[in-house]
Formats: sequence, C-alpha cells, structure tokens
Amino acid sequence: MAERKTVYIFGEVLFDHFPDGSRVLGGAPFNVAWHLQAFGQAPRLVSRVGRDPEGNEVRAAMEDWGLATGDLQIDPQRPTGRVAVSFAEGEPAYDIVADCAYDNIEPVAANACHLLYHGSLATRAAGSAAALRQLRASGPHTIFVDVNLRSPWWQQASVKALLHGAHWVKLNSDELELLAPDAAAAAAAADFLRRYNLRGLLVTHGARGAELLMATGERLQVAPAANKEVVDTVGAGDAFAAVMLLGLLHDWPMPVVLERAQQFAGALVGRRGATVSDPTFYGKFSRQWQLTD
Repeated sequence: MAERKTVYIFGEVLFDHFPDGSRVLGGAPFNVAWHLQAFGQAPRLVSRVGRDPEGNEVRAAMEDWGLATGDLQIDPQRPTGRVAVSFAEGEPAYDIVADCAYDNIEPVAANACHLLYHGSLATRAAGSAAALRQLRASGPHTIFVDVNLRSPWWQQASVKALLHGAHWVKLNSDELELLAPDAAAAAAAADFLRRYNLRGLLVTHGARGAELLMATGERLQVAPAANKEVVDTVGAGDAFAAVMLLGLLHDWPMPVVLERAQQFAGALVGRRGATVSDPTFYGKFSRQWQLTD
C-alpha cells in the first residue's frame, strides 16, 4: 500500500444555524476535512473553537468520526464560530458572526505537508492570517485555495495575496468576476490562470456545473445529472473540493476527478447539511473509486 500523504486543512469550524431552528456543524475547511477522513485520508484540521458547549460538541464530533484533534485549539475568550443561514430562491445566504475563535488560530508546526487546503474567510483577522502565512511558508508540495468571498469579510489585496503561490484555486463565477473585474468575461478564467501561474483553476457555476482550466491548456466541464433531487445546496462546493483534493492525492486523471466530484456533490445536495454522519454514504463511493480493498 502506498504511503499516505500528509494533508493539512486550515480554517474555520462553526455551526450553521438554519431558519427552522436546527444547527449543523460546518465551515468549509471542517466539511472538507470530514469528507477526507471518511475517504481514509486522515487530514489534520488546524482550527480553533471556544471554551464553550459548542466547542465541546466540535471536539466530540471529530473524535467520534476519527478526525485527529491535535491541531484543534481552544480559545479561552472567543466563542465557537456561528453563522445564520437563510435562503432566497433556493440559494443560501450567510450572516457570519465576527471575532470568533477561528479568527485567532495560532501557528502550528507543519511536518512534511504534502497538501495544504485553506479558504479565504479565516484570514479576515490578523491572528489567523499570520498563522496561515507560517503554514504556507513551511513549503507544502501543493497549496489549494478555496476562495470564499463573504461581505464584508474580504478585501481585494488580501485575497489576491493568497492566490500568489497557490497551485490550485477554486471559486465561483461571481467571485471570479469580483477578483478580475477588468477582464473580458470570455477570457477571464484563462487570464486568471495565467496571472497567478496556477496548475489548475476550478470555476463553479451552481446548477450549471463547473469547469476546470489547466496550465497545460486543457479546459474540462462537468454538469449535474438532470432531475436530481435537491434538499439544500449548503456544502455542495465543499464536497466538490474534497473530491478534487482526493483526486490530487491519488493522481487520478482530471476528467475522472471532475466526474467523481460532481457525482459526490450531487449526492450530498440530496441531504440536509454539509456533511453526513453515516459511513455507508461514503462507503459506496469508496468502493466505486477503489479506495478500499
């Protein structure tokens, strides 16, 4: 069996609070780590929670799922992250509470990091931004940036700084337009790929699917299956990103990666919430993709 590659996931862990009063544990980095753990990758989640009941729930959920908690920090003053989720015409909107525990992540020592995944939300505060810079400076073989532009918690200069030095970037079409406002629409993605010297750029288009542009010149597209039941779309992009990472770790051909990422994200939107606590949900994909013996 090939040696498992070390994966670090950096950023927010929080609870999404829905209009019906329910809560779902999430945050893009947490969701990605959850999926990767289910697929046998043992990621190291670098995040921070409060010394409060919800922080205890985060740790308990990670332990129950088998996720390592060694890099989950506890903040003695700030609360565990919280987001109020609302929906308009089926699309989620997010009210993200400021100055949470994940805004103050402290630096960690990265040991032989093969792949580093992080978003942009956790860099809204100076403490976590500094910890991420140190982690990136440790020399990961691959850096995957998942852009997450949530007003008012982003600035052009800081987000663009994250893109320099990245190898792979994922964003949606609206975010691409915000970060490249002067580019012609037809050429924006290709210009973006060249400007930041990326290996690959994944642009998602919601219900229309996604496209992947490669430094090699390839341009691949994938679309959801027709008539797929959608319960909610929260976490669909995180599911897609997790399988992208899985494909990079296993050196799958990119057309295969896109197909599998869309397949998994399509299954997830048929359930409430951004993660699934049933191992059998993941098991069928692991068997199809030959991740298990």
